[in-house]
Amino acid sequence: MFIPLGLAVAFAVMQPFAGHISDPPGRTEPTWDSPRTKALAVAACFDCHSNQTKSRWYEHVAPVSWWIQGHVSDGRRRLNFDAWDPAHHRSGTDIARTVTQGSMPPTYYTWFGLHAAAHLTAAQRAELAAGLQKTIGPAVGVRERLGRGGGD
Repeated sequence: MFIPLGLAVAFAVMQPFAGHISDPPGRTEPTWDSPRTKALAVAACFDCHSNQTKSRWYEHVAPVSWWIQGHVSDGRRRLNFDAWDPAHHRSGTDIARTVTQGSMPPTYYTWFGLHAAAHLTAAQRAELAAGLQKTIGPAVGVRERLGRGGGD
């Protein structure tokens, strides 16, 4: 009796401290190689790699909100399609590799049918990877921006 009540109280106490994802205004996008590449990137990448995050109701509930907020902040830090600086970015080849190897979007992102649009078929992954490689091109200024001697 006391354990469920204690958990309910702890859960309620967390809620005023739930994380919130802010979407800064303004967009400086890369020059997309095609509308299809952009559409695939929007579906699979933009929730974490742009300033156009579409939060679902459960992402506003602590402690899930804290995890999502950290994930989005890290994703934007690594690559933000809305804060595109053509002078500083990873190579399209590196970014395409993360898509073709299946590490992006991460598997858990589509668990339970959540974010279903981000669940890409093998053909869509290949199409997105090729489009990102063409859109982004070679790396420029990455070492200086990341301060770690290379890509993430």
